[in-house]
Amino acid sequence: MGSVTERKRLDGSVGYLAQIDLKRNGKRFRDNRTFEKRSAAEAWIKKREKEVKAFEGDFLTLKQRNKTLADAIDRYVLESQREIGRTKAQVLRTIKEYDIASLKCADIVSPDIVSFAQELAIGKEPATVSNYLSHLSSIFAIAKPAWGVPLDGQAMKDAMVVCNRLGLSGKSRKRDRRPSLAELDALLDHFQVATASNPRALPMHKIVLFALFSTRRESEITRILRSDLDPEYGRVFIRDMKHPGAKLGNDVWCDLPQRAMDVALSMPLITTAGVHAHCDVGIIAKLFQRLQNVDVFKIALTKKARADGPVQDELAILNDGHPLSPDG
Repeated sequence: MGSVTERKRLDGSVGYLAQIDLKRNGKRFRDNRTFEKRSAAEAWIKKREKEVKAFEGDFLTLKQRNKTLADAIDRYVLESQREIGRTKAQVLRTIKEYDIASLKCADIVSPDIVSFAQELAIGKEPATVSNYLSHLSSIFAIAKPAWGVPLDGQAMKDAMVVCNRLGLSGKSRKRDRRPSLAELDALLDHFQVATASNPRALPMHKIVLFALFSTRRESEITRILRSDLDPEYGRVFIRDMKHPGAKLGNDVWCDLPQRAMDVALSMPLITTAGVHAHCDVGIIAKLFQRLQNVDVFKIALTKKARADGPVQDELAILNDGHPLSPDG
């Protein structure tokens, strides 16, 4: 038998909880859904009870048949024991805003996924579409074996092949050049002026140089602590380094070029009650916080005619005015 219960929400509005509870061959089937109107709740009970009575398979299969892709995504996020990266989490949230997310898992076929990719392709590069499909495929891969949710993994694989053949998805375009020294000079000059004139501005000239010489990822740079630097052996401790399988816990000592080390060590120490102490919150992560010592950033570039002048001058200034050795 079905029942409708009126429930008052925290915002003061009223919802109607429709519930059914049926037995067959000693097994019980329960289901529920909340509606804005009592009439809609009562109509759902009649329709759902009719579906259940006509279904000859297992009750668990029947219950999962009404699950939508959005439901599967929510369960994946809830039950995943691995940390879901920021990009993947954002992608999964975005997918829920598309029409495909409201489709029942049992009804999703390859053309539905291709249509979703075509929607994504409007305003997005093929590489971005590939990322979306890749993250979505992780849901298709485990939904049926883990939860009995009827998502067709083969349909996902077929759709990815089709999207690649149609050019909807693909690899990132390779960069065909690097920034010229003149362009780097203009950027560093601009960022230095901004930092020197505003103590709250981020020292982007240091961030750019450290990224350029270290070749580390942005997320890795912002996790580096001062204690992670090893100037004696020219290395840095990278936590959760990018890895195709699982980056969480993939902590690795990596070589750090001397020029990147010079930039890192140019960061000021924190002064507390007149005592200088090493910054535990991170030397490079500190770049993204408000810095207290403005004098460190009152730097002026001396332009040089030689090709490596701008960058070399900047490094000399970061090294307290002393030029670096040619191989440093």
